[in-house]
Amino acid sequence: MDRARITSAQVAARAGVSQSAVSRVFTPGASASARTIEKVRLAAAELGYRPNVLARAMVSGKSRIIGLVVAYLENQFYPVALERLSNALQAQGYHILIFTAPNSIEDADVVVQDLMDYQVDGILTASVAISSTLADRANAAGIPVVLFNRGQDDSGFSSVTSTNFEGGRKAAEFLLAGGHERIAHIAGWQGSSTGRDRQAGFLSVLQEAGVTPFATVDGMYKREVAMQCARQLIGGGERPDAIFVGNDHMAFAVMDELRLTGMVPGRDVSVVGYDDVPLAGWPAYDLTTIRQPVNRMVDAAVETILAQVETAGIAPQQIEIEGELILRSSARIPEGWTG
Repeated sequence: MDRARITSAQVAARAGVSQSAVSRVFTPGASASARTIEKVRLAAAELGYRPNVLARAMVSGKSRIIGLVVAYLENQFYPVALERLSNALQAQGYHILIFTAPNSIEDADVVVQDLMDYQVDGILTASVAISSTLADRANAAGIPVVLFNRGQDDSGFSSVTSTNFEGGRKAAEFLLAGGHERIAHIAGWQGSSTGRDRQAGFLSVLQEAGVTPFATVDGMYKREVAMQCARQLIGGGERPDAIFVGNDHMAFAVMDELRLTGMVPGRDVSVVGYDDVPLAGWPAYDLTTIRQPVNRMVDAAVETILAQVETAGIAPQQIEIEGELILRSSARIPEGWTG
């Protein structure tokens, strides 16, 4: 039989069920008995039938696709987050359509508009900001947008982040407790809420303690920039005895630069990162870092976007999830430190 011509009616006839039963079997979330599902799927396999998802979406108005825009895949945090977002959405009967965009509002706007044209049910943006104009278009089209690992003031969108300000404070408290006096900060990109908030929290503790930071520089969330910053910090007559780095991706670069000059992280200069990506736990780095609770962040993002997809008019919310300080050998651990 010509597979291109197989219809749900033919599957229903082969399985001995109604056409609506076939539709329920292939509609995520619809109910059908185990016996009906078995008969329909067997008949579909024998005939080579595949449901037309696009046609169903045109009829129902729901594609069951969530668009995901990401700008920063070099950071090891995002491949982990993307995998878990995809798995969590699939478990709910949704799939993701991934687009990448340069980290600028203008370029992100183009990508988000493309996703809207694909009739996605909702959009997750990972470390990407979008303009107020496009925000208005998304709201007018009834397409909810949730920001993941990025906040955006006055966007009207929900966001899910770690407690970045408190994370910065934890890093500073830890380094001060270790007796460090010349504490530098290689910040994340100051055009992002994460970079600004982590820096603000970090500097607030130093200010409260009456400690002037050795230096504060913007690492732009880029490996090569972070290495250059580290080179400048340790190349003068006086060098820092500790560096808080705005994320692990940059912290690895800082540790590499220290080693190139013969220094040992944790002995000569303490290094603290932010994220706790899998590589941070490898013996080659063994990085002390503030953990982003990625599983809880993903669960919150998926719950938030699907709630807004399925129920119109839900008020946006800003969700912050606390992460813990993970102690390893890249930084001096204060005696008796319990966190």
